[in-house]
Amino acid sequence: MVKEECTVSENNYGGDQIQILKGLEAVRKRPGMYIGSTSSRGLHHLVYEIVDNAIDEALAGFCDTITVTINQDNSITVVDNGRGVPVDVNHETGKPAIEVVYTMLHAGGKFGGGGYKVSGGLHGVGASVVNALSEWMEVSVKRDGKIYNQRYERGNVCYPLKVVGSCDENETGTTVTFLPDKDIFQETTVFEYNVLKSRLREMAFLTKGIKIVLTDAREGIEQERVFHYEGGIKEFVEYLNKSKDALYDKIIYCEGIKDGVQVEVAFQHNDGYNEVVDSFVNNIKTPEGGTHLTGFKNALTKTFNDYAKTNKLIKENEQSLSGDDIREGLTAIVSVKIEDPQFEGQTKQKLGNTVARSAVDSIVSEQLEIFLEQNPAVAKVICEKSILAQRAREAARKARDLTRRKTALENTSLPGKLADCSDRDPKNCEIYIVEGDSAGGSAKTARSRATQAILPLRGKILNVEKARLDRILGNEEIKAMITAFGTGIHEDFDISKLRYHKIIIMTDADVDGAHIATLLLTFFYRFMPDLIRQGHVYLAQPPLYKIEKNKKVWYAYSDEELNKIMLEIGRDQNNKVQRYKGLGEMDADQLWETTMDPERRILLRVNMDEDSESEIDVTFSTLMGDKVEPRREFIEANAKYVKNLDI
Repeated sequence: MVKEECTVSENNYGGDQIQILKGLEAVRKRPGMYIGSTSSRGLHHLVYEIVDNAIDEALAGFCDTITVTINQDNSITVVDNGRGVPVDVNHETGKPAIEVVYTMLHAGGKFGGGGYKVSGGLHGVGASVVNALSEWMEVSVKRDGKIYNQRYERGNVCYPLKVVGSCDENETGTTVTFLPDKDIFQETTVFEYNVLKSRLREMAFLTKGIKIVLTDAREGIEQERVFHYEGGIKEFVEYLNKSKDALYDKIIYCEGIKDGVQVEVAFQHNDGYNEVVDSFVNNIKTPEGGTHLTGFKNALTKTFNDYAKTNKLIKENEQSLSGDDIREGLTAIVSVKIEDPQFEGQTKQKLGNTVARSAVDSIVSEQLEIFLEQNPAVAKVICEKSILAQRAREAARKARDLTRRKTALENTSLPGKLADCSDRDPKNCEIYIVEGDSAGGSAKTARSRATQAILPLRGKILNVEKARLDRILGNEEIKAMITAFGTGIHEDFDISKLRYHKIIIMTDADVDGAHIATLLLTFFYRFMPDLIRQGHVYLAQPPLYKIEKNKKVWYAYSDEELNKIMLEIGRDQNNKVQRYKGLGEMDADQLWETTMDPERRILLRVNMDEDSESEIDVTFSTLMGDKVEPRREFIEANAKYVKNLDI
């Protein structure tokens, strides 16, 4: 028997090996623990933390305007007209309160001291975390007729708090400017206007009456948006439904306070088939829902079933409507404010307070029952849609049974046109979704048979945005994908059964190819969103041009790259430039070399930011829904970003 050897350092593990990180060192050492990651998402999270503090002032009734500016040096300035961070000496530390807030973890007015009844953010660590992860931060406060200022660098105080000017006695507020530290955010320190726009719009919807101004002051960009919604979440539902046809004109709205929980719910059905229900706690999104969402769903299901049976829309001996039936085509916002929110897990994905469930259930049940009695025409149209959904659900169940695979190896069987790979470890496997038999033939010849599977699709798949589940599951191309992936679909989806860890969409670089890719992404987003959330979906990038000169070959993936190559090799009659119209024009060797060889290919991973999911939903419904005008407006606004398509 071979005895394992221990290194000296392992044998000497003791007290000297225990590190104590002081102040904000822990944040800089492990930033991901506090903001999730140091990617683009973590970078933008810094802004949300500072804005959350200003929103908390608004929730407390002391702030009505917040301005967020992306400065020319890519620093961020957030200004609010709240009470201003306290500047008097904190007796426990002997330091000014402002210095405590921005340089010490777990210091703030959100721990039951009476400063805030409800709050979002990281509960006392947000401001100091942003400071720790910034190259520098400056804070100015207007209070008591004076303007106070303090500067920090990488979390360290540069100088004591000082008075730098005077202001009107009634003028109050806080100004925070910070520059993210490029040593921490090595991937990028450049803020994206559209990402901030999406989240700030959401914050404005959730805080009725607040005005949030976003300005991009960077050279050559300069743009500004004002978000101000007196209707609050009712206007949020209108915004989410803007590219859909509503079943009825009114937004159903319920609000109230029960057991200390402030409840706001707004919803409206549209003539589509997708359910969009977003839930929030103290303005913080809860992607996995929680007790407040459970309370809403319970109230909706019970109240509509009671109404339908009382009014003979369904008979006593008929099957009750399920929650899924009633929520078909529903757009809803569920927002609660609670003094001490308890979340399951550290990432605030799911609310755990049981009191929130009973509060939402009670308020929605009571007020929805009154609404339905007062609006029988609306009640009838919702119930009729739900009954149709119930019939379609039963048909879908039968169709879904045909697509299920109990294990990754069970033969139900795999689609006949699938050229599967021989490796059985999903981590090593990838599947190419290819447009047409011609490209599919080249791809099957070119591939590495051990790890690359090929699934050719015939024509354009069904637009799932405009179809019920029973019709979707009856589509041959969609059935082939569901069976090949092995995960199931919708409520049956199980990511642990995924047979390929890379799903690669490979289409021609033209308008038709872009349309097919969009149809596929719509299907993944609506029925298998975790494939995107967990980073399994990719877009292949086939070359646009082949350049030959003196028996040498180059490939260009954009017009810019073509021009660069032509400048390098010189423009003359010996140059042969071929513009690829489709994948079928490439032979197997070319396809492997340019698009499928893991050592040389370019893949774009499809990402989905949870902070922008409301905006993503609007984009899909705008592009793939029935309404023409919103789609035309979207295309006109975004056409400038389109490149390399044969139009």
